[in-house]
Amino acid sequence: MSWQGAVFNRLLRLTEKPYLSRADDPEALRARFSRRARLFFPVPRPVPVTAVPGGLWVGGAPGPGPVILYFHGGAYVFGTPETHMGLLARLSQLAALPAVLPRYRLAPEHPFPAALDDARAAYEALLARGVPAGRIVLGGDSAGGGLALALLGDLCARGAPRPAGCFAFSPLTDLSFSGDSLRDNADRDVMLPAARTRDLAASYLQGADPRDPCASPLFADFAGAGPVWLTVGRTEILLDDTRRLAARLSAQGVAVEAVIAGDLPHVWPFSWRWLPEAEMTLQALAGWIRTTAVPSAGS
Repeated sequence: MSWQGAVFNRLLRLTEKPYLSRADDPEALRARFSRRARLFFPVPRPVPVTAVPGGLWVGGAPGPGPVILYFHGGAYVFGTPETHMGLLARLSQLAALPAVLPRYRLAPEHPFPAALDDARAAYEALLARGVPAGRIVLGGDSAGGGLALALLGDLCARGAPRPAGCFAFSPLTDLSFSGDSLRDNADRDVMLPAARTRDLAASYLQGADPRDPCASPLFADFAGAGPVWLTVGRTEILLDDTRRLAARLSAQGVAVEAVIAGDLPHVWPFSWRWLPEAEMTLQALAGWIRTTAVPSAGS
């Protein structure tokens, strides 16, 4: 690990994890995250960002493709396209592709399946613009990664046109929280408090079945899906959300690349300006998008 990573982990353990352990006001969470994103994670120049109805275009308007359709994280409770535009601007630069960041409804005001309904609508809007399904790459982080994968499973289940591929950073794939890493990494995870996972599920599901594949893509059928790229840190409480999903995808005949990183925090690529490991991860993902998901990207 870089010295920057060691310092960053220490800061998260001393500040972010205690805050998330006690935070219970969605509006306060949203405001705090938005302030911090503006301060620490600005858009790199000269990447253009355009506000459009329903979200943001990053790196230019989506044309006939290829394009990244990215769903922000935030436990289905906080986060916006604006909080994640710096991350997607950097990925857009590296992959030489535009990205669409849709705005989806948040819990607890809008529980499951509102987020998935909005994700599906964003995908269908790209199809309606003339972007072929095979030129769309789905992506997301944390809950947004789970949402991207849930959308992929939903498309497969309905026999709808499938995207070129899908990627996710530290995805939340199991809202039943049945993975061993939730217990084994409870102390090792520098950011996420394991004790708050049930609160998250209750806020988003509000009585829905946590094993519904549209809420927990760990239980989805992905037969016929394009390639999938996943990454997670080995000390995260969500480690098994990636490991078990990767095994399920492989068993269903889906080409999957799962990168289990070192002692890195939840969704570390978000901090690409500060962590060498984050920049390396984004570079690796950009290469995967160009050569695996949409080989003609950037050509």
